[in-house]
This record gives sequence, structure tokens and C-alpha cells, in this order.
Amino acid sequence: MPTLATMKPSLRWGTRICDGLTWLRAGGWLVVGGCLLVGGCRGRVDDSATVTMVIESSPNNLDLRQGTDAQSERVGGLIFDALVKKDDRYELRPWLAERWEQPDDLTWVFHLRDGVRFQDGRPLEAADVAYTIESLIDGSLVTAKSGNFADVERAEAKDRLTVVVRMKRPNAGLLFNLSDGLFGVVPRGSGREFGLHPVGSGPFRFVSAVQDKEVLLARNDGYWAGTPAIPAGSRRIERVRFEVVPDAITSALELKKGSADVASNVVTLDMVETLKKAPNLKVEAAAGSPMVYVTFNVTDGFLKDARVRQAIAYAMDRQAIVDAIWRGQARLADTLLPVGHWAAATDVARYPHDVARARRLLDEAGFPAAKDGVRLRLTMKTSTDETTRLMATVLQQQLREAEIRLEIRSSEFGTFYSDVTRGAFQMYALRWIGSNEDPDIFRYAYGTGSFPPKGGNRGRYSNTRVDALLAEAAGSSDRTVRKRDYEKVQEILAEELPGIPMWYPNNEVVHTRRVEGIRPRGSGDFGFLAEAWVR
Repeated sequence: MPTLATMKPSLRWGTRICDGLTWLRAGGWLVVGGCLLVGGCRGRVDDSATVTMVIESSPNNLDLRQGTDAQSERVGGLIFDALVKKDDRYELRPWLAERWEQPDDLTWVFHLRDGVRFQDGRPLEAADVAYTIESLIDGSLVTAKSGNFADVERAEAKDRLTVVVRMKRPNAGLLFNLSDGLFGVVPRGSGREFGLHPVGSGPFRFVSAVQDKEVLLARNDGYWAGTPAIPAGSRRIERVRFEVVPDAITSALELKKGSADVASNVVTLDMVETLKKAPNLKVEAAAGSPMVYVTFNVTDGFLKDARVRQAIAYAMDRQAIVDAIWRGQARLADTLLPVGHWAAATDVARYPHDVARARRLLDEAGFPAAKDGVRLRLTMKTSTDETTRLMATVLQQQLREAEIRLEIRSSEFGTFYSDVTRGAFQMYALRWIGSNEDPDIFRYAYGTGSFPPKGGNRGRYSNTRVDALLAEAAGSSDRTVRKRDYEKVQEILAEELPGIPMWYPNNEVVHTRRVEGIRPRGSGDFGFLAEAWVR
């Protein structure tokens, strides 16, 4: 495994140019508002109140109605506000909505704060909230998040600060889908291209973006929620430059030399241990809710048999991976929900490392060892994220013991994400971030009605019993009933195994000592940037 002593900086930055028009023709982003940086696209603002944060990939779409990848939700979460906000225990608290009530099972009434303005000065009103919700259900946007609002009949502004949401059927998960990271109120009239130049009401405003290079945000001085107090002699963070650095080694080098200030869950754990020794750096760690998982394409000729999927699970030694790659800084997962969640099942099928049992299952499924000793050949797709690639490499070796040959195909995130949403994979590895803090994740990830583009069921799993349980849970306001239904869903998923929950990594934020006040959150979002300061 590489160490900082053997790292060599990438030369790719010096050979790329700002070909914005090419990106536009390809359906990507154009440079919006210009680079606005000294020295061209790669230059830096000479401003001590500017913080550079490295991220692994460009946000797919900064319009939170459309962006479903981690970078979109984390960066977009700084630009936009939601109706409700999750606290440290994933309970939902008032945010843009000061309060809400349900006069009946099919009606939600939200009362908005007065005096909130978008970053361009327009007042944020009930009509904007109603428009945002309506745009997710009226077909004007092609987005996986439309499935989260499939039970909404309409949203309307009762008056300037009151929004009424009418439901086709009860859905207790609506409130979570209106929470931070997943939902952001946009000005009414915002169209499909809104993500190219988003305007929200959050603590930071959008300045510019260059695909595969950077996103620049500036503090929203008129933010309705204000800013926390900072120590005397310090300065607030005025600008954040999110620099896209797909390579973990390059990210670590930039942190060590001080050309980057912050990285959240970007560098590998062995690199974190090395960076702790750098005099200019600090590391903040906290237990996290994001969850690493593997998904199978259950329509694939080999993987449609649950016994094959179970065999792969038995062939894995997840604890060995946690110990080797994560240095013990992760907890094994049995379900998509975070540890301690009220709906998390505790009595589900588990798959301890057992190569002999894996081979027996493959025999039963009709895959005996061939003359070359190989029973099965599979391909696993990943992004270029270094930790994920390391994980895949270890899995490759582990599955070899069960006589399964695993080929790894890594590609930049845009290509990888396009493949998985199209179903062009046998297996892939990703993380659930934020959305797995609510049990509606099971409908989004495994409901028959959630095949892309309507949801995140990329493996095309379908089970009528699971669908019925999810519908009953969503339609009940009785938490006891919902818990029972969700536990049964988790039991079925653990047996049929359309995907494997792997582990919950700790949130590891590495930062230079000039940046202080960083407190990592359980969800791994970037909200700490609104509260931190620079010396």
C-alpha cells in the first residue's frame, strides 16, 4: 500500500484546459460565471478567508431536485435550505418550516418562517416551496427523487407562508424527504438547467463551477439563520473552493503541503495515520451514518440465483477489510439503517466468513469448479475512489478462495454512475449517504417502483411481499406498525441478498491548523464549513 514517502504528484492538472464548450455539447457543465480565480482555472484566490476543500468527484447536479450523488447533496446542502433538518439522532426538527401539522392522513400543512430570502434577494415564500415539490412530480424534471414524492397528489400555497401538501395515500416518509441534503427549496420557475447556476437560501451561495476541476462558493452574508460566534482574532470562512481531486495520494500531498485545507473521508486510513504526524494538520473523527454497500444486478444470468449472492457474501471477510483498510475505524453493517436507528432490525441472517459454505452454495446453484479451478467469473464496477478500489482488490483476493474470479473495472465517477443507473453492471460498490437515515431507504433502494430513473433500485430487485410491507409501513402513522413492517423487510432482504451492507466508516476530516471549529457530523455532510473559522 502506498505511503506518503512514495507518493508522486499527478501531472494531469498541467495538461488539461477549460474546454467548457466541449462539456456543454456532451451534456456536461459549462463554465458558469467564468473561473473567477486568479491565474485561470487552476489558480487560487489570494485570500486568507478562502478555504480549499478536496472532493473526489464533481457534483452530478447542484440542483438538489436532481442531484443524487454524495457530492451534489453535500455541496448542494450548503446552497439550499430544506423544510426540516435532521439532528444528531436523525430526528427531524423545524428549519424553513417553523411548524407543521396533519389535519388528516392525506394532508400536511407547513408554516414557513417569515423574512427568509433567496441569495438573489427574492423572498422565499409558500409558492416557492409548492413549486419545488410540484416540479418533482409533474414530469418537468427527469430525476430519481421523483419516486420519493410519488404519493403526493399536489402542493399548493394557501397563503404567503403556508404550504398545503395533498397526498394520494398516506406516507409517513414525506417529512424525511423534505429534510436537509435530500431537498432544497428553489425559486419558483426554476427549470431543468437550474443546477448550472443554482440560487438557494443556504449559508453559502454559488459562484462558479468547472466540471472535473472545482466548485466555488461564497458566504451568504444575508443568511436568515445567521452565523455562530467565533473566537476573537479569527475570521469567518468567506469562500470555499471545492477542488476535484480523484486521486487520494494527490489529495494527501495537497493537504501536507498546505495547498488544500480540508478533506472529509477522501484519503485512505493509512494516509490519515501518516498525516496525523504532519505538524500543520489535524484530524477530527466521529462515528458516521454513511454506509458502504455492494449491489448485485439480480437480472444477471449468474446473479439472479440468491444462492450465488449468498456464496459471495460468505466468501467475503468483511472484518479483515475493516481491520486492514479502515484500521478498525468502521463498524460492520447488517442493514442499511445506521446503528441504533429505531427501525433497524437486529435479528437477520448474517454471513460470517466461510469459504467452504460458499463453495457448497455454488455447487447447489450449479456452478462446480471447472478444470482451471474457476467456478464463476464476475465483474465489479467502482469509481476511482482510492478506498473503494482497495476494497475491491481485497475482495478480489477473498473471492478467489471460493473459486470466483472477480474482474475490477474502475472509471471516473460520471461514467461509473451512468453505468450503474443504466443497469450496466454485475456488481458495484458505493455508499449510502444521508438517505439511509430514514427507513424509506428500503423503498428507494429495493421497491419495484424505484427502478431508475424513478429511484435507486439499480439492481432491479423486485419482491411483491417487500412492496406490500413497504406500502403498509409508509401509510401508517403508528411507529410500532412501521417498525414491525420494516424489520420484516430487512429479514427478507438479508435472506434474498440483492445487496450486501458492508460497514459504517467513521467520518474522518483532515484539515490544516489554520482552519478551526470543525465538528464532523454523523451524516458526513459539509455543514461544519458554515460554523468553522480561520486563523
